[in-house]
Amino acid sequence: MENHTEVSHFILLGLTSLQGQQLFLFPLFLLLYVASLLGNGTILAVVLAEPRLHKPMYFFLGNLSCLDICYCTVTVPKMLAGFLSGHQAISFAGCLAQLHFFHLLGSSEAILLAVMSYDRYVAICNPLRYRLVMNPQACLLLATATWVTGFLHALMHTVMTSRLHFCGPNHVPHFFCDIKPLLSLACGNTRLNLSLLKIVTGGIVIGPFLLTVLSYICIISFLFLKVQSRESRVKAFSTLSSHFMVVTFQYVPTTFNYVMPILGDSPERDMIATLMYTIVISVLNPLIYTLRNQEVKTALRKVLGRKLFVGRT
Repeated sequence: MENHTEVSHFILLGLTSLQGQQLFLFPLFLLLYVASLLGNGTILAVVLAEPRLHKPMYFFLGNLSCLDICYCTVTVPKMLAGFLSGHQAISFAGCLAQLHFFHLLGSSEAILLAVMSYDRYVAICNPLRYRLVMNPQACLLLATATWVTGFLHALMHTVMTSRLHFCGPNHVPHFFCDIKPLLSLACGNTRLNLSLLKIVTGGIVIGPFLLTVLSYICIISFLFLKVQSRESRVKAFSTLSSHFMVVTFQYVPTTFNYVMPILGDSPERDMIATLMYTIVISVLNPLIYTLRNQEVKTALRKVLGRKLFVGRT
């Protein structure tokens, strides 16, 4: 693939250039990053270690935790280094790699949330066929399709961005190499790149979101029309509420960032939205699924009790 790029590296301007704010933001985001690693790592370890959680719902939850760990790792370490040393230089190849993995993980997570909503739909609305429909092979196929679709989506943007001509300036008004800030620095025509961003990336966001909403509608209708037991309804709504919170935190800022730029492009707004679905959500996901899920809390206590017992002996 021929590369006409004259710029050999970019400068990430980060969240702020004010030294006082950087000294405040560094420990804050370091704490959030460590919390994300510990929280999602714990969920992943418990799901793998506890046989009672070897179910489709927790298989997908483990995938979500893995995505969250990788998602924030793509951007946060570079951002933290920028707080300490000022503006961060990143090579053109490194910039493309960051862009690729960011969109691979982001699009995979959007699709995975739709898969998780389908899993809940089958479990609640068709429980007798749940084991047949969501068998291990089907779960593995859905997870593989999620990751492969994310990879192909990211590869498209990586290839299209690598073919652009950058002749300066090279200061990226963001804390990582996202597509829109890079397109603003390109010297050539970026109309095709912007169209792909709106159409393909928009489809990756809106498509799973609509499937998720449809699953919710079917589940809620089923609960009110077919389920007479109040206890069963409460249990189902408790599971749904956890997933709904995650879906809201993920889809709303992503939609405003990539699908609905009706208020005009704003680097500050884009950065705030990106912080929401890369760092804040990755910290909240383990809390949401742990605090509101009795099976996970029981398994966590069991695993921790086992570790403490082994440590004492």
